[in-house]
Amino acid sequence: MYWEKDIETMPRSELESLQLLRLKETLKRAGASSFYRKRFKETSMNPDLFRSIKDVENIPPTTKDDLRDQWPYGLTSVPKEDLVRLHSSSGTTGRATVIFHTAGDIREWTNLVARCMYMTGVRKGDVFQNMMTYGLFTGGLGFHYGAEKIGALVIPAGAGNSKRQIQLMQDFETTVIHIIPSYALHLYLVFEDLKVDPRKDTKLKIAFIGAEPHSEKTRLKIEELYGFKAYNSYGLSEMNGPGVAFECPHQSGLHIWEDNFLVEIIDPDTLKPLPDGEEGELVLTTLMREGMPILRYRTKDLTRIIPGPCGCGRTHRRIDRIKGRTDDMMIIKGVNIFPIQIEKKLMDIPGVGTNFLIILEREGFNDRMIVKVEVQQEFFNGEILHLERLQRRIVEELRSDILITPKVELVEPNTLPRSEGKAQRVIDKRKD
Repeated sequence: MYWEKDIETMPRSELESLQLLRLKETLKRAGASSFYRKRFKETSMNPDLFRSIKDVENIPPTTKDDLRDQWPYGLTSVPKEDLVRLHSSSGTTGRATVIFHTAGDIREWTNLVARCMYMTGVRKGDVFQNMMTYGLFTGGLGFHYGAEKIGALVIPAGAGNSKRQIQLMQDFETTVIHIIPSYALHLYLVFEDLKVDPRKDTKLKIAFIGAEPHSEKTRLKIEELYGFKAYNSYGLSEMNGPGVAFECPHQSGLHIWEDNFLVEIIDPDTLKPLPDGEEGELVLTTLMREGMPILRYRTKDLTRIIPGPCGCGRTHRRIDRIKGRTDDMMIIKGVNIFPIQIEKKLMDIPGVGTNFLIILEREGFNDRMIVKVEVQQEFFNGEILHLERLQRRIVEELRSDILITPKVELVEPNTLPRSEGKAQRVIDKRKD
């Protein structure tokens, strides 16, 4: 069984005592790396003086730039011969960051993912189709190992090849999938083209969606289309990958596994800690990592701790779904806007399709936002008046939420660029 009751329902006082014990051990391990050894010396920090998990706030945060600057081995805390695997970020915004794991790290990560999957109902006998990229990206192997630990039959399908994905689902009676939300919406169109109904013609019952920010409306739309439960997962390569936080069957926030991670929410500008319920930047500290412990990592992800207990009985606190990233934020005419705000509004409007694209341009000294939106084909086959009404409604709905008036262009289905990886939602031509 992977219902770790003693851990998952541990009283808060006991959980915090366990965190403090593991934090002290982590600080000692981190001190073996050249990076943290130098940082501890510069800040005169003594791990032996830690009396509370609150003392972690005295440690300077670790950033992605720190990880890049220490390429390749500056943050490792064990001899190179004890490392068994590395994973890496994409490096799309600069030099990639790399994370090293010992055999013990891989076992602990696997157990966490198995805990997440079991919590949502995955059992031995399920057929798990993993539709994520394998390789340096953590999502593929992370879920693969977790599913095998439970005893599920794993189909390592990888990303793309939509018709083959559907054939695999039907031939091998897939019950659980792992998929990027934007690709789930795209895949449904392929189901329609093939005249296959995922509700009737497959045995799908559970989906794990993650790897890109998405709104609750998008999740509900996916559940409606496919007829299964879609669970939000959260992870990042610097903290292993998937398995950091996960929704339980109540789907009211993601339980962050506090026996493995120390969680803080800080103001991204002042770096001051924020109380539960207030939105800020998520900061995480590994508590069980051997090969490359990381202290107070600034994730750039914006969320909040959801106050109060969860109805499932688990005592590990919950984070809200990620609103966006501090570096995803668009500033238009002095207004801070996140792509997920646009998505939420669009998914609420009848007739809107599954794909949209935000284009930011500069005319003279003024910025403008163009939102291209796919809408149902019937609007192009009927009276132009209906298309104009839908366009006006979208403009009004967006203006009421983001406080600026975007230019909205309605386009026919399947005309915007699509990706079987993460969806590109924003093209910022102001940087050109």
